[in-house]
Amino acid sequence: MTEFDCILLTSFGGPEASEDVEPFLRNVANGRDIPAERLEEVQAQYGLFGGVSPINQQNRDLIAALEEELQSRNIELPIYFGNRNWDPYISDALQNIYNDGKRNVLALVTSAFGSYSGCRQYQEDLDLAVEGLNTEDLSVEKIRLFWNHPGFFEAMVQRLKSSISEIDNDTIQKTHLAFTAHSIPSAWMETNPYQWQLRDFASQLVDAVAPDMEWDLVFQSRSGPPTVPWLEPDIVDHLDSLSAQGVESVIIAPIGFVSDHMEVMFDLDTEAADHARSLGMKVTRTPTVGVHPTFVSGLGQLIEEKILNQTPLVAFGEPWICQPGCCSVAKRPSSR
Repeated sequence: MTEFDCILLTSFGGPEASEDVEPFLRNVANGRDIPAERLEEVQAQYGLFGGVSPINQQNRDLIAALEEELQSRNIELPIYFGNRNWDPYISDALQNIYNDGKRNVLALVTSAFGSYSGCRQYQEDLDLAVEGLNTEDLSVEKIRLFWNHPGFFEAMVQRLKSSISEIDNDTIQKTHLAFTAHSIPSAWMETNPYQWQLRDFASQLVDAVAPDMEWDLVFQSRSGPPTVPWLEPDIVDHLDSLSAQGVESVIIAPIGFVSDHMEVMFDLDTEAADHARSLGMKVTRTPTVGVHPTFVSGLGQLIEEKILNQTPLVAFGEPWICQPGCCSVAKRPSSR
């Protein structure tokens, strides 16, 4: 059994100043078929928020909460922070880890569901970063997907219950649930468990919180060329459909994200919410799990599980075990 000596929290990354936006987007688009018009749109979206994405600070907050959780479990491992697309980069984090004398790294990726962009690509980037260090004594192992872990699921149950409680009894009878996640190319579904994991999670969530409410799984934030099919329906198109059906109120629950970062702030809180209101619909947006104590405790359990080789915990279904061919793609396309 590996004796880990540190943890690396790994995420997507985001700009923290207006001058960071363009180089950040170039990093995201590198080697991918993202239309120039889409990048210009996204740059303008960041401009609405001063060029600052909250994702890095949200991850720092998560690290601080997780450090306290690990202390309560008597796990004394330092937590490092590395991103795929912006400072602090994965490669720099691993260099710091190596310089500090750490050799066995446990990587925690902030993506719950299985897809190329949410799982395998992180593993590839970790492998490339280790290779770039040109050393043979650094090992990095990634924690399993936590899409059906009790900590993630129960935190989202509590978030959704809170959103529903804010709606009066008359309106709740006319309210529809829309669970959202980042869209990805449809072709990926041949090897990616993403869509069925999301649908299973949403179904279990409804059963636990509001079994009588109508719901759908919808998508957002697609970035690929229009000629390439991506998962649909888009949240904005879905709102049009709900309005045509006479739905007067919608709860938007972004289950595919673990923090309220830019794709939540703009795509849901700005674009989707404004569109819903333009249709005369009331809109409530459920917070992501963020640093919810139940979620943080679940991450602590996942780390403890890996360190002590414990039986995997699940809220439903089976623990996901990555296979050699899962979440692969024939050609590396745009992921976001």
